Amino acid sequence: MFCGNLLRGALLVGSSLLLTSVSIAQARDLHNDSKAAVVPSPQPILIELFTSEGCSSCPPADILIQKLDTYQPIAGAQLIVMSEHVTYWDHDGWKDPNSSAALTDRQSAYEGALGEKESFTPQLIVDGLRQLNITNPQQMEQILNQAKDAAKIPVTIGEVSLGPGDPTTLHAHIETATNLGKHNADVYVALALDHVESQVLRGENGGKHLVHVAVVKQLIRIGKLPKGKAFATDFQEKLAPGEDAKNLRLIAFIQESGPSDVLGAAMRKPGN
Repeated sequence: MFCGNLLRGALLVGSSLLLTSVSIAQARDLHNDSKAAVVPSPQPILIELFTSEGCSSCPPADILIQKLDTYQPIAGAQLIVMSEHVTYWDHDGWKDPNSSAALTDRQSAYEGALGEKESFTPQLIVDGLRQLNITNPQQMEQILNQAKDAAKIPVTIGEVSLGPGDPTTLHAHIETATNLGKHNADVYVALALDHVESQVLRGENGGKHLVHVAVVKQLIRIGKLPKGKAFATDFQEKLAPGEDAKNLRLIAFIQESGPSDVLGAAMRKPGN
């Protein structure tokens, strides 16, 4: 485990350059497509950030994820972000209240698939296949555009609501189109907190007020998607005590085992 050797200024400048460059491209595309009769649905791209409140290099990556989530700078794409807080920084003076052993294990599984020798934070993984170098905006834009152009399996999330007789249980209908690929895959649901703020008292970020977006609290495998088949289920999950459904987002995605290629994704918030 090590903390990524990132210069905060370089990261923030890099992310600003990315947002600026793709915003210009997006404006140009909108102008060129203004006469189009049909606007295609944006292509989903799943971006996973492995992070920790105990790592001093992570706050700039948290800010970058917030910018990507808010501004959606890639024309024709929907960037679906997930902040996954790991546990191995919890022993260095500050226990991250959002950390999870299951997410630590998920990152460890990625390292083998990606050829990394050990886990590190911050780490951003796009569609289960590629890592973003967050100090290199050109590389970031290239990878995100490549992900946008990749074929995906459509995923649909029906209305996310609370049960009429049980306001502590979340309900949603989840469907996928047929898996036309060569491999079987798994279907996952992530329940994530839309917005989280934390006052860090100790450790490398001691004294800092941190803000997070799409903080994964539960990651559940809800079924399999064999090749040549589609998938549909009525999903329900009990909310944690005191959890506010208005501060949740539900993310469903299809991923080959490994973990490997993310074949499709969708995100929806209660009431939307």
